[in-house]
Amino acid sequence: MNFDQIIQTISIWILPVLFAVTLHEAAHGYVAKRLGDTTAQMLGRLSLNPLRHVDPIGTVAVPLALLVFGTFSGLGSIIFGWAKPVPVNFNNLKHPRRDMAIVAVAGPLANLAMALVWALVMKLGLNFADTANSFFSIPLTLMGQAGIAINISLMILNLLPIPPLDGGRVLSGLLPPVWSDRLDRIEPYGLIILVTLLVTKVLYMIIVPIYVFVANIIYNLFGLPHL
Repeated sequence: MNFDQIIQTISIWILPVLFAVTLHEAAHGYVAKRLGDTTAQMLGRLSLNPLRHVDPIGTVAVPLALLVFGTFSGLGSIIFGWAKPVPVNFNNLKHPRRDMAIVAVAGPLANLAMALVWALVMKLGLNFADTANSFFSIPLTLMGQAGIAINISLMILNLLPIPPLDGGRVLSGLLPPVWSDRLDRIEPYGLIILVTLLVTKVLYMIIVPIYVFVANIIYNLFGLPHL
C-alpha cells in the first residue's frame, strides 16, 4: 500500500470510525440517563462531539494500524477500535443489575443501527452511479461500505462475554449474583485476554464468521453487491 492509497483509505474510513465510536459511547450515556444515572451528563459526555470521546490509541492508532497493515492481518476490511468509556455509576440506576445490562447493550445496538444507516448511504452511492450526481457515487459507496464494516466489527467485538466489554457486563447482569461476582473478577485481566486472543488470531477466528453472517444479512436486506 503506497502513500496515496493510505491517504485515500484514511479519508474513506475517518468519518465512519469517528461516528461508530462516538455514537457507541453516547448511547451508553443516554440510556444510563434514562435509567437514573446522570454521571455522563454531568461530565459533558452526552455529546456527539467526537473530541469528547476520542481515545488517541483506540480511536486513532489501532484503526489506523489495522487499515495500513490489514493486508497482513488476514482481516481484510474488518477494522475495530474504541473511544474513552462513558462513566456510569451503576449505584444510581433504578435496578442496578438489570439496568447495567441494558446500558451495556445500548452501545452494540447503536452500532447495528449505524450499520443499517451506512447501508443506506452505500445504496445511495450506487444509485448515483449512472446519474448527474455520479461524482458522489464512489465516495458514498466506499464510505458506506466502510461504515457497515466498522460498525459490525465493533458490535461483535463489544458483545464478546469478556469484562469489561459490553458483552461481559450484559452477561454479568443476567447471571445469578454468585456467578456474576465471579465473572466481574475477570475484569482486571480483560485487556490481557483480548490482546492474547488478538496476537494468537483466535479473536479473528471468532469475529470473522459472525461478521460474514451479519454482513451478508445486511447486504442482502438492502440489495447491495459485495464489492
